Amino acid sequence: MPDDAAAARAAEEESAFSHPPVEPDATAAYGDHPDQVIDFYAPRPGGEATDPEALAPLVVVLHGGAWRARYDRRHVTPFADYLARRGFVVANVEYRRGGEEAGGGVAGEGSVPPAGRWPDTFDDVAAALDALPALVREVFVRADARRMVLTGHSAGGHLALWAAARHVLPADAPWRTDRPAPLRGVVALAPIADIEVAEELGVCDHASRQLLGGGGAFAERRPYADPALLLPTGIATTLVQGRADDVVPHQVAESYAEAAAKAGEVAGLTLLEDVGHFPLIDPAADACAVVAEEIAQLAW
Repeated sequence: MPDDAAAARAAEEESAFSHPPVEPDATAAYGDHPDQVIDFYAPRPGGEATDPEALAPLVVVLHGGAWRARYDRRHVTPFADYLARRGFVVANVEYRRGGEEAGGGVAGEGSVPPAGRWPDTFDDVAAALDALPALVREVFVRADARRMVLTGHSAGGHLALWAAARHVLPADAPWRTDRPAPLRGVVALAPIADIEVAEELGVCDHASRQLLGGGGAFAERRPYADPALLLPTGIATTLVQGRADDVVPHQVAESYAEAAAKAGEVAGLTLLEDVGHFPLIDPAADACAVVAEEIAQLAW
């Protein structure tokens, strides 16, 4: 990587992680494991919501971090707060990841894959989305679950696309639903949207292969986990991607969009020039405003 590109990437990452975590307005559990929780953020006073008594659209955030335990939901709390200041109710979902046990201890070799847990990571995302309508009614009566948009960054973008496609999973998949999720749409941010292409490119040190258990499990489990194989969904989908992203290169998103087209579906692809991986969730970056606008176009 040229020195100037490396410097730009480092500056983007530093900016994105420079914001202090923002505490949620409420937290609710959707299971018994410490990671099975959802943080909720109410629309902020003085934000773009004009009527403080009106129902607000619900944005569900799935964080990234290569499905690895060292990256939890706290790094996207400034992004969640940013969306709340734009007038949304925000649900920031935690889920079990790989590489470390709850509480920060390193798992024994072979007990937990470095990236993700099979099937736990998928169990959690499915359970969180299933529990969300009831939880949000308890926590925020102002949330309008009929105007729900699912978003996620990087590995979380993969999970957002996957969660929106549960109704087209193989018939024997434990997470399959009998109808599409009640979503206005999905806005996937630099998503690991095509697991096979991501693996070919070695994205995040081959995290996709680790997520599915490695070895022969990769091919066996891919039909249950790869959004590029779970098409068409019938749900409005937009991918936002930086052209300068060298963490999850734009070829991954482009491959998903091509797969959608072959399946007879249009997946919007917004490519941002001179933007890398992290500005999409950085409230200080112009790219984050683009993301919020893409969400608003689906939600309002």
